[in-house]
Amino acid sequence: MTGRQMVTARSLRALDWMNFFVANVQTGFGPFIASYLASHKWTQGEIGMALSVGTISAMVSQVPAGAAVDAMRNKKGAAAWAIFAIILSAVLLASSPTVLPVIAAEVFHGFASCMLVPAMAAISFALVGRQNLGDRLGRNARWASIGSAVAAGLMGLFGEYFSSRAVFWLTAALAMPALIALSMVQHTGTVNPLPQAAPEPDAGEKRESLRELLRDKRMLVFAACIVLFHLSNAAMLNLAAGEVTAGMGDNVQLVIAACIIVPQAIVAMMSPWVGRSAQRWGRRPILLFGFSALPIRALLFAGVSSPYLLVPVQMLDGISAAVFGVMLPLIAADVAGGKGRYNLCIGLFGLAAGIGATLSTAAAGFIADHFSNTISFFGLAAAGALAVLLVWAAMPETRDSETVRQAEGVPEAR
Repeated sequence: MTGRQMVTARSLRALDWMNFFVANVQTGFGPFIASYLASHKWTQGEIGMALSVGTISAMVSQVPAGAAVDAMRNKKGAAAWAIFAIILSAVLLASSPTVLPVIAAEVFHGFASCMLVPAMAAISFALVGRQNLGDRLGRNARWASIGSAVAAGLMGLFGEYFSSRAVFWLTAALAMPALIALSMVQHTGTVNPLPQAAPEPDAGEKRESLRELLRDKRMLVFAACIVLFHLSNAAMLNLAAGEVTAGMGDNVQLVIAACIIVPQAIVAMMSPWVGRSAQRWGRRPILLFGFSALPIRALLFAGVSSPYLLVPVQMLDGISAAVFGVMLPLIAADVAGGKGRYNLCIGLFGLAAGIGATLSTAAAGFIADHFSNTISFFGLAAAGALAVLLVWAAMPETRDSETVRQAEGVPEAR
C-alpha cells in the first residue's frame, strides 16, 4: 500500500468514527430535552415553544448554512465550528434550564446541525469522489446509526442513575472524540485536498447560481418528494406511541426505546447495501423501495392495538430511513456536485424536510383531535402513497452516464 493510500485509509477510518461520535452528540438533543425540561417544572406548552424555536431555527438555517459551507474553503473548519457550537448548546442546557439559556441552546444547535451535515457530506465527497460516494454515504449512515443506538442507551443510563442534567454533560463530553476523529481526517491527494473547497465546480464550468439550481427539474421534483416523505413520516411514531402506550405503566420507556433502537439497527445493516445498489441500479428503484415502506407502515399502525406490535412495525421505518439518509446527499451530488453548489443543494433539501415534518405534526395532531387517530394514520398513508407516486411518475434518474459505465464495468469512450 502506498503512502497516499495509507493516508486515505486512515482518513476513511477517522470519518467512520466521526460519524459515530457526531451521532452520539446529536442523540442528546432528541427526546431527552423534553424529559429534562419537564423534570424542571416546564409546562407542555413551554416545552413545545422551546422545541419550536429549535425547529424554526433549523429550517431558517438550512439554506444559509449550505451556502456558507460552499463558500468556505476549509470544510474541516466548518465541521469543527459546528461541533463547538453543539458543545456550547449542551453546556447551556446543562448549566441552567431557564428560558434564555434553553432558547439560545436551541438556536445554536439548529444552525450548527445545518452546517455540520453538509460539511460532513463535503468531506466524504472530497475523500472518495463522486463515483464512490454511494458506498461512502452508506458507510456513514451505518456508523451514525450505531452511534445513535449506543448513545441512546448511555444517555438513558445516565439519566436514570445520575440526573436528567447529566445527559447534556455527557453530550458535551462525547463531542470531544468527534473533534479528535475530525483532526485525523487528512486529504487524499486524489480528489480535492480537504482544505480546499470540496467539491469545486468541474473544470471549465463556473459555479451555478441559486436561480439556475432552482430551475433544475431533478432538484424540484426530489424536493417535493422529500416534503411528502416527511409529511407522512414525521408524526407517525409519536401518534402511534401516544395512543397505544397510554395505559402501559412502567414498561412504556422500554417500548419507546426499542422503537428507536430497532430502526437504527436496520439502518446500520442496510445503508451500505443502499449505497452500492444506488450506484449499480440507479437512484429511482432504490427510492421507490424505501418510500413504499411509508404507506404500509402507516396502515399497519392504524390497526395496531398492542404496544408490543409497535416494534416490529417500526422495522419498516429502518428501511425508509436507510434509503432516505443515503439518497439525499447522493442525489444532491448528482444534481449540483460538479457545479460548486453541493452543500447549498443539501440545505435546500433539508429545508424541504423541515417543511414536511412541521406540516406532518400539525396536520396529524389536528386530524387526530377532531376525527380519530385511525383517520390521521390514513392521512399519513395517503401522503406516503403520493410520495411513491411522485417518484414513479416524475422523478428523473439522476445517476450520470459515467457512473453507469463504472457500475457496469464499461470502459470510457475515447
